[in-house]
Amino acid sequence: MNIFPTQYSVLSARALKLFLSEQYDFVVDKCTLIVHNVSDTYLVEATNKKYIFKIYRDAHRSYDEIMGEVELLNFYINNGASVSYPVKDVSGNFLQSLNAAEGIRYGVMFSYAEGKPVYAMNDKQLKLVGIEMAKLHILSSKVTLKHKRKEYSIQSTLLNPIKVIKPAFVEMDEEYEVLCEIVNNTVSKMSKLDFSKFSYGYCQYDFLPKNFHFKGSEKLTFFDFDFSGKGYLINDIMSFYIHFFLEVYYKKMTREEADRCFTIFLEAYRLVKPVSDEEINSIKYFGLGFWIFYFGFHVENFDDWSNIFFTPNFIKSRIPLIQNWMEY
Repeated sequence: MNIFPTQYSVLSARALKLFLSEQYDFVVDKCTLIVHNVSDTYLVEATNKKYIFKIYRDAHRSYDEIMGEVELLNFYINNGASVSYPVKDVSGNFLQSLNAAEGIRYGVMFSYAEGKPVYAMNDKQLKLVGIEMAKLHILSSKVTLKHKRKEYSIQSTLLNPIKVIKPAFVEMDEEYEVLCEIVNNTVSKMSKLDFSKFSYGYCQYDFLPKNFHFKGSEKLTFFDFDFSGKGYLINDIMSFYIHFFLEVYYKKMTREEADRCFTIFLEAYRLVKPVSDEEINSIKYFGLGFWIFYFGFHVENFDDWSNIFFTPNFIKSRIPLIQNWMEY
């Protein structure tokens, strides 16, 4: 009997446990699927040590893009950055090739980021994020990868996604027109910025607290560089700033406390790497790019990921959030 075509399978954790034990120089005691999302993430437990094994979708990341992420993380860890890094198998390879129902899927084993995410960071933790992000940016502005990664530009974060999301606005013409007006006004304002004075390199592009773990207030590890790509490094500061915006938006924090926390982070960042006031003042515009880019990502990945939440109500709720961001 022919197997019906598949576009996004879930690989057996039990079978992976056996497979990974053969591929790596440690015995896997336990393998557990912890995230079935844009990609699949498994917690791998060996004797006295944990790892993360991530399996990518071909529709999301090509072989070359995954190798670019591996290359970037190896550069970071070899130069003292505090990141989760790829682990070689017994043959010296970073990628595993898995013949899934839909075809070949690639997987990478990563070191485990010790600790846990902290959303209400204390002052020491805020300073640590600033220092470690600045160190990362010094490195990312120096490296040129052999493997191609996405580029974050006005075109890729604003102009292209606003076209991609149009079909999702069925019977929401007014909401779409509002969004288009905001995008067009922002593109016009960004065209007047002097980008020659902006730091450029590889952005992580998702520096929210869910993507780094603290072990106390002294140890910080960044992870999940799935969306890393070339762009202005203010994008990373912007995505961290979005965390505080959301805390205020959902009434978990006052604006005064949010501003105080961001100032502590920024002052620590500037101890290691300069960032101009013009770059900081442009956060609003780059932040709109963040919202519109991921809006487009929701549409493009609807079948495999966002269908569980990307509804008309979700879309409508995003419009006042974006308007609030632009007025923040």
